[in-house]
Amino acid sequence: MMVNEARSGKSDVIHPPWLHLLSAFLAMEPSDSLISISKECGGGAITENVQNFIWDKCISKSSNGKGHTPYVKSFLKKVILEIESAGAVVIDELYEQLSIYMTTLKDDGLAKEDSRITKEISFLYPMDHVEARVCQSPRKLVVPLSCSLNMLEGDTGCSLWPSGLFLSEFILSCPELFSLKSCFELGSGVGLVGICLAHVKPSKVVLSDGDLSTLANLKINLELNHTSTLGVECLHLPWESALERDLQALMPDIVLGADVIYDPQCIPHLVRVIATLLTKEKSNSPNSSNGQDCSVDSSILKSEYEEFVLASMTKPVAYLASVVRNIDTYNYFLKVAQQANLRVVDITQNVKMYNFLPYMRSYERSSVRLLGIYCSFH
Repeated sequence: MMVNEARSGKSDVIHPPWLHLLSAFLAMEPSDSLISISKECGGGAITENVQNFIWDKCISKSSNGKGHTPYVKSFLKKVILEIESAGAVVIDELYEQLSIYMTTLKDDGLAKEDSRITKEISFLYPMDHVEARVCQSPRKLVVPLSCSLNMLEGDTGCSLWPSGLFLSEFILSCPELFSLKSCFELGSGVGLVGICLAHVKPSKVVLSDGDLSTLANLKINLELNHTSTLGVECLHLPWESALERDLQALMPDIVLGADVIYDPQCIPHLVRVIATLLTKEKSNSPNSSNGQDCSVDSSILKSEYEEFVLASMTKPVAYLASVVRNIDTYNYFLKVAQQANLRVVDITQNVKMYNFLPYMRSYERSSVRLLGIYCSFH
C-alpha cells in the first residue's frame, strides 16, 4: 500500500493502521509497539513506503524541535536494526538522522534534559461511534500532556496511568452521563480525565490535587489544551486537611478519581472526602435523571448495578477507576467505605466502553476496575 492510499486521496486524512502508527509515536509508546504497527502497515514488513511515512510524519517533525530526542533516537536504532535484520533496504533519511544523533548528541547530555516530556494522547473515535459515523473522516481528540520522566523518583502525579486512560475512555464512551453535570475530580494528576470531561459539555469541571508540583504541571496541561474556554478550574486539595464546609460548598453531581486507592494511610481521608462530597441530594432538575424513569421500585431491582443506576438519578455519585495492585489495600478501602455508609459497586462489566486507544499496546485495559459509589443512607 502506498502512503497516499492510506489517506484515501485526502492529504489531511490518515487511516488505520497508519493512523495508529503516528498516534503511537506521538504518545511515545514503546519501540516494540511501533515496530509491530509498522509491520502491519507494510503487510508484515517495514517496507520503503512505511519508512517514508515514518520519516515524513514522525521523525522529521521530531528532529525540528518536536518530540523527545532520546526516545526518537532509540526508536530509530531499533527500526533500522529491524529492517536490516530482514535483509531489506533502509532509506537514506533514516540513516542520516541517526548519524546526526550519534555524532552531535551524547547520551550524557541527553540525560541532563528537562525532566518533563510532552506526550500527545490521541483518542480515535471507532467507526461505530455515533460521532464518527456523522463525520466523513475518522474523528479524533488529541490531548497534549506534559508528563514526568522520573516516575520512580516520587513524581507519580505527573505520569500517565492505565486507570486515567480507562476513565477517560469511559467519559468519551458515555458523554450523556456527564453532560450538563457538575463534575469534581480527586487526584487529577496530569489532567487527562478533566480535559476529556471538558469535551462532553458538563456544566462545570473542578480538578484537584494535593501535591503542589503536580498541580502546577496540571495547570500547564490545561493551558496546552485551552481548557480555560471550557470552564475548567483547579483546586489544591490535600485529603487529610480538607475542611468539611469547603467540600460541601462544592456540591458536585459527579465525583471522579483514577488510581486514588493506593495507600492504606490515605484511605480514611479519601473515604471521608468522598462521603462528604456525596452527601448532598441532587436537585430535581430536568437533567437529573438523564432522561430515565426515576419511579423504579427498588424492590424489583435485580442487581447492585441497577441499584447504582437508580441512585445516580437522584443522588450525586462517584466513578473511581483503579488497578488492584494490592488486594489487602483494596479490601481495606471497601471496609472503610462501608463504615462511611458508602455503597461501592463494581460496574466494569456493565458499562459500554469504546476502544479509543487501539494503538496503545502498552495499555492493559483489562487490568482496570470501574467502581460506582453512592451514599446508602439517602
